[in-house]
Amino acid sequence: MRKKTFAAAVLLAAATMTLSACGSGTDSAKPATVVAEETSQKPSTVLDQPFEKPDLVLTDTHGKKYDLRKETAGRPTLLYFGYTHCPDVCPLTMNNLAVAKKALPKAEQDKLRVVFVTTDPGRDTPAELGKWLNGIDPQFVGLTGDFATIQAGARSVGIAIEPTKKDKNGKLVSVHGTQVVAFSPKNDSGYVVYDEDAGVGDYTKDLPKLMKGQNP
Repeated sequence: MRKKTFAAAVLLAAATMTLSACGSGTDSAKPATVVAEETSQKPSTVLDQPFEKPDLVLTDTHGKKYDLRKETAGRPTLLYFGYTHCPDVCPLTMNNLAVAKKALPKAEQDKLRVVFVTTDPGRDTPAELGKWLNGIDPQFVGLTGDFATIQAGARSVGIAIEPTKKDKNGKLVSVHGTQVVAFSPKNDSGYVVYDEDAGVGDYTKDLPKLMKGQNP
């Protein structure tokens, strides 16, 4: 796997350059996706100074409060910020993770936490999130809540998101970073960041090590 080592502070500055503007999905022939040019084409970044897990208390797909730090403590955790109306990057990323997860032994699949936090809480209700994620992997955790809280949590791990708005054609778009952050079960810190170029093979190769708290 291709990888690069960065300090978290450097990644925080660089991550804001990678944003995906996703359309409402009503025109599948022309998905409104624009990705800014990146300084690195490598699918993973290993941090020498890890991110702290965001201090987020949101609402899960069952309508119950979910404390991210408490619920995922001591568990290997993959965190992604996106939304259900995304026509391309978000479903592709989550499906890649679902396929890679199934390659793990059953016991490890049960330990892994894949957490999807919506960037479009106005439309992504708990019920909508649950329906969407159940079609990908019923074990995936979906969270929604106040946008300002979500935005602050994303920013703490170097991921930029913007409020959902209409583009010049009147289509709803959500602009968000496309990174997946992997947190170690040993100390709950995020040492590895994947960009949208990471595929099933990358995650399948890396997950056995991430499950043990090792860097790939």
